[in-house]
Amino acid sequence: MRKPFIAGNWKMNLNHNEALSFIKDLSLRFNNKNGITIAVCPPFTSIRSVALAIEDEKFKSKDFNIKIGAQNMYFEKSGAFTGEISADMLNTLGVEYVIIGHSERRVIFKEDDELINKKIKAALSNGLKPIFCVGESLETREKGNAVEFTLNQVRAGLDLISPDEMAQITIAYEPIWAIGTGKTATPEDAQQMCNSIRSKIEALYEKNVAENTVIQYGGSVKPSNISEIMKMPDIDGALVGGASIKTDDFLALINY
Repeated sequence: MRKPFIAGNWKMNLNHNEALSFIKDLSLRFNNKNGITIAVCPPFTSIRSVALAIEDEKFKSKDFNIKIGAQNMYFEKSGAFTGEISADMLNTLGVEYVIIGHSERRVIFKEDDELINKKIKAALSNGLKPIFCVGESLETREKGNAVEFTLNQVRAGLDLISPDEMAQITIAYEPIWAIGTGKTATPEDAQQMCNSIRSKIEALYEKNVAENTVIQYGGSVKPSNISEIMKMPDIDGALVGGASIKTDDFLALINY
């Protein structure tokens, strides 16, 4: 059975002090009544501080079960790659998850499918769990090519990834036109795409792999729509942006 997974992508928000205040506030009011997997993905500058703060709060309360993720990484082990972060560097900070292929990386920083595939392989080889993002632009959707486009991203990103490795990968469907815009794909639209993604995974691997792959939806997810989204049979969680840096909202999402 797939376990629901809510991950907060803080993006370029919350400095070191703000991040620690957020974790403290979250711990004081924390309640994971659904028993789901929860992760926060801070900026690189706050990862270690957030990880230590979470461990401290876990010592006080075993119920404070928050995982640490990173927002990006590079596929090389080390070298002359100014500004980049390796999988090994993340590993030593206590990072468990890493977001790869987010649309903002694809669109703003021109990351292509080949690079994203290399990052996924590097993450897996270093014991990190990729949150692999896919999704189409509004223009692509309006042309009627959303499914084909997104499934091509799935295929390319998973090139030469083994069935066993798939157990470590979460796929996040994030329609670009719904990220940070206030627009949200209807639960039915999101379900249709997530079902198509699951069918594609079955075609690439086998039914058992597809049935066990966690697929998140992301794109203006908030307390007012999370319950309807999570009712969809092929949506197993959410990759959340803005609502993940507001304590009230994040708690509401966790306890949808």
